[in-house]
Amino acid sequence: MSNSVETMRWTGDALELIDQRLLPSKLVYQSCGDAREVASAIRDMVVRGAPAIGCAAAFGIALEALRRKDNRRADFEAGLERGFEVLAASRPTAVNLFWALDRMREALAAAPGLDPRQAAESLVEAALLLYRADIATNRAIGRAGAVLIRNGASVMTHCNAGALATAGHGTALGVIRSARDQGKRISVIANETRPYLQGARLTAWEMVQERIPVTLITDNMAGHVMRMGKVDVVIVGADRIAANGDVANKIGTFSLAVLASRHGIPFYVAAPLSTIDIAIADGSAIPIEERSASEVTGYGDIRWAPEGVSVFNPAFDVTPAELVGGIVTEKGIVTRPDAGKIRDLFKT
Repeated sequence: MSNSVETMRWTGDALELIDQRLLPSKLVYQSCGDAREVASAIRDMVVRGAPAIGCAAAFGIALEALRRKDNRRADFEAGLERGFEVLAASRPTAVNLFWALDRMREALAAAPGLDPRQAAESLVEAALLLYRADIATNRAIGRAGAVLIRNGASVMTHCNAGALATAGHGTALGVIRSARDQGKRISVIANETRPYLQGARLTAWEMVQERIPVTLITDNMAGHVMRMGKVDVVIVGADRIAANGDVANKIGTFSLAVLASRHGIPFYVAAPLSTIDIAIADGSAIPIEERSASEVTGYGDIRWAPEGVSVFNPAFDVTPAELVGGIVTEKGIVTRPDAGKIRDLFKT
């Protein structure tokens, strides 16, 4: 089935991104024309979700190349290097960002004899290939993971790992979409995902667009809902997975995994291989982004916390591999992940 949600659009000279800060009240596309504008969109949460950030960054390099296509080769490469630097500094936790930038560096290195105009065309094609590959990867993840969801299942998810977090289809929500497309009756319980409310604003919106039954709960209701027997399986996405299978995902995921373990509910992570960082031995080495206090003290123009209060706002937490029943990738499902099983994924 085609996606009803188009997270990003390439026009040939601009990247158009759904401004996810405005959902669900408004569906507005923001246009980016160079690497700095894409970096700002990533940093300011216009676009979010590890695979989507990676694709956007690739297009940011392509845009910078197009903007400099009439420069001398030395100036062209110097300008691109500044583009790589500003994009790499936009957000620290999602490894797909750095993976995509590495792929774009490889594309640039593969065209040493081309003039800037030809090199720019080559980089545009490289970004488009990454974009198309991400959609194909997500569909493969969806097919692999759909077997984990029985007909009639109630699936709990956290944050947003859908089409809005990727080039299309989604990872965790891609599994749900694929199960639905196989004819299974699926319902979703979406945790609101404090403090930025990606579950309430984005996952619930996507499921409504897809006509997949969805119930929204606050994060602190999850244990109660599990105890009531209303959850059959938990599926979440990931922003970075360490070499031993530890998973960094949106803050609150670790608590959800502990609750699922306590209630005997399968807990799965859906993510592409590009989210696995084999250079990091375990989750303790994953950098955890801390975001603005304003995300906790209020929302929009409303403030509910007193002036002067201290705030701690980590955007992610790390779930130990021992709590993960399986990681769903484009190569299939790695059950009870560990360092050996993760290494095997990259052997073929």
